Amino acid sequence: MVTAVAALAVAPGAASAWAPAATASIHPGVQTVTSGGQCTANFIFTAGGSTYIGQAAHCSSTGEATDTDGCLSGSLPLGTQVEVTGASRPGTLAYNSWLTMQANGETNADVCAYNDLALVKLDPADVGKVNPSVPGFGGPTGVGGDSAALDDVYSYGNSSLRFGVTQLSPKKGKVVQTEGNGWSRTVYTVTPGIPGDSGSGFLNGSGQAIGVLSTVALAPLAASNGVGDLSRELAYARAHGLPDLALANGTEPFTTNVVGAILGAG
Repeated sequence: MVTAVAALAVAPGAASAWAPAATASIHPGVQTVTSGGQCTANFIFTAGGSTYIGQAAHCSSTGEATDTDGCLSGSLPLGTQVEVTGASRPGTLAYNSWLTMQANGETNADVCAYNDLALVKLDPADVGKVNPSVPGFGGPTGVGGDSAALDDVYSYGNSSLRFGVTQLSPKKGKVVQTEGNGWSRTVYTVTPGIPGDSGSGFLNGSGQAIGVLSTVALAPLAASNGVGDLSRELAYARAHGLPDLALANGTEPFTTNVVGAILGAG
């Protein structure tokens, strides 16, 4: 069972306690590197007085890229150091849904296939550098629920394969379908998510956090992305060791202005 351990620095409890969005070096969309593997952080979370940044569970995988069943796939252990862009010290892998499912003998096929969330506890020295707002779009405004086909989605990818061209990071897309009894949704975005964007957070049209980029599909829907359902992933984490886990809302108002987000990314 995963337990939250209180840090020496207390997570901010109000929007005014976060670093200003304009100068914060740690926020949704920064790169994370786990044992050489690069991913993109999704959102900021708090639990037990500590501050966490989210990534996909598969970012710490020890298997092949095709190993996507979290109940069978190997992962680096809790306590593994994770480099977080903007942080002065490595974070620590504190929760991994794959490890948690394996420890608890999870047998639900949908959960095994789509529960893909990990939390990296930030070093107390870096908590003062955090702002939970999504670059360009602002928010999140809370945790959203299920999606319907053709719903709008917004995301911020930060793959190193873009070679630092940040104008390609803000993305808008559409939900194509849901699957896994609500545990995942297939989306298309412009531009599509690419390797290294894994773990990116997705917002709905109201700015609510709805998902985590888990897969980049080649078939049957080429260039589509599989986005795990954040509300279910958080509920699972709360039921298995992190009862007070909470999403940190952004301090900046949410906007659907993609052009503005792209221009601001420069």
